[in-house]
Amino acid sequence: MAEQDFQERTEKATSRKLEKAREEGQVARSSDLNAAVMILVACTSFYFLGSNMASQTSDMTRHFMANATSIAMGETNFVGTMTDAAMRCLIILAPICTALFVGAFGISVAQVGFVVSPNVLSLKFDRLDLVSGFKRLFAQRSLVTLVKDFIKLFALGFVAYTAIKNDFPGFATLSDMAVPALATTMGKTSLLLAFKLGLTYLALAILDYFYQRFDFEKSLRMSRQELKEEYKETEGSPQLKARVRQMQREMTRQRMMAAVPTADVVVTNPTHLAVALKYDTVDNNAPIVVAKGERLIAQKIKEIARKHGIPVIEDKPLARTLFKMCEIGQIIPANLYRAVAELLAYVYRLKGKKVN
Repeated sequence: MAEQDFQERTEKATSRKLEKAREEGQVARSSDLNAAVMILVACTSFYFLGSNMASQTSDMTRHFMANATSIAMGETNFVGTMTDAAMRCLIILAPICTALFVGAFGISVAQVGFVVSPNVLSLKFDRLDLVSGFKRLFAQRSLVTLVKDFIKLFALGFVAYTAIKNDFPGFATLSDMAVPALATTMGKTSLLLAFKLGLTYLALAILDYFYQRFDFEKSLRMSRQELKEEYKETEGSPQLKARVRQMQREMTRQRMMAAVPTADVVVTNPTHLAVALKYDTVDNNAPIVVAKGERLIAQKIKEIARKHGIPVIEDKPLARTLFKMCEIGQIIPANLYRAVAELLAYVYRLKGKKVN
């Protein structure tokens, strides 16, 4: 175990390990990419829906201002008034909230697919370990995060400064504008600034996503020993597989030996090979091989055949050809029909059986 811990993890993670990590909620994703997409979705929504939302908000404000006296004097139902206000706010915010939900869901699925892992929500007490937390604070990954945050802060600050630098002289005249004009100017300036920051953030987030994928794949790398152990778990040890193959061969041999008593004749060469043939005109239009073997298995086939009164005929060329060309349960080839027919005719004459 200690040797395994010190082995270098140089091999890519197997599909089984990747699937297991996915089930535990470990996936390569960038939270910055989610945030960047949300910013851009919000900016786009405000660009297309902003005027309509402003108009609805203005109508709602005028409505409540016009009825402020009756509301204050208690002439109207307070609960009903608040419910009406809440419903109006929901109607105004519903389009942009829907767009944000679709954007958040879409970018999450685009990054990692559809993953549902209850293990992520489970309580893990090792996360409360102060010593481990202190070590993680100074870990290499934390230093990388610090560098990334500094780069993001610098890039966003630079873009924000260059975006509003040319508007600095015009800020002094804002106080002379009427309220509608001031609101329009500030809204356009803020929306344009947010959109530029969102695009910058998106570019940084895409780079962060590729880094997260690289770091995730690196964290799941395996040593050669781990690959061997996983192979044993999934495919079984060589000893176990050899045992399974041996059992399969034994079962096949038993089925074959059980079929020997149903044969019409056993062809031998005579000591090394034995092939048992059966001709059933109801089920097959030609003889089939029900058993075959060499050496000890051949001797066993002949022993069972003699025990059940099945003729054992020596024909070296035919036995070798049948053993080589035919598998168990297979109909003999057409080029052997004549030789096998003559053999069966001889056997049937010995038994006094009529040939169909």
